[in-house]
Amino acid sequence: MPSRKKTSMFASAFCTCVSSFAVICVALATPQWVSSEVRFSRTGTTVTVSLTYGLFSGTCEQFVDAGLQVSKTTFQVSEALSSSSCRSLVVATIVVLVLALLSSLLSAGFTCTNTVSNPYQTFLGPVGVYTWNSLCGVLTLIAMILFPVNVEGNSLSEELAHSCSSSLQAHLGSKHNYGYSYWIMLLILFLNIASLIIIYFYDHARYSKKKEQARPIENAPKDVILF
Repeated sequence: MPSRKKTSMFASAFCTCVSSFAVICVALATPQWVSSEVRFSRTGTTVTVSLTYGLFSGTCEQFVDAGLQVSKTTFQVSEALSSSSCRSLVVATIVVLVLALLSSLLSAGFTCTNTVSNPYQTFLGPVGVYTWNSLCGVLTLIAMILFPVNVEGNSLSEELAHSCSSSLQAHLGSKHNYGYSYWIMLLILFLNIASLIIIYFYDHARYSKKKEQARPIENAPKDVILF
């Protein structure tokens, strides 16, 4: 049976892994990744399309300089995109986050296993926890890079704005503000780092204890060892 110290530390790491899993689910499910205001010219006036969207769905509304406001509409991101590059990066971001979700789930499973058993010498031990937590963190970081690249580099908001409004002409400018669905991925990174730190301290303490226990044998007289 694992010691009380090991159980408490791996239980803490398990909580951070489960929290990471939950936050990834929230990030995937909520449509508050970015809010954009995209300005276009239209014959005799200027139109501002305001969008708020995530990886799957969003809302948009139009404001005309004359003061007219068109009612808010809902759209599906995949259906609204005609550009293959924009669609590919959206799909890539979703896939990366799903893989991060699976990594977080596996990490939670490994930490749970370690709270009730002692698989030190196998991949189920601290090595497995290090691996899955690190992978989850890296994948989350990749998702945080891919999405702004799509918004800023591929003009994702402008592409979606065209699906929300017809007869838009020249693009005049855009303003983007990233929402909580995007920034909570920083929390995922912090939770994974916290898990790694907890397991590292436990692993380091266990190694130090083993080293201390080995010293009396190393320092014992040869005749005592032979005896």
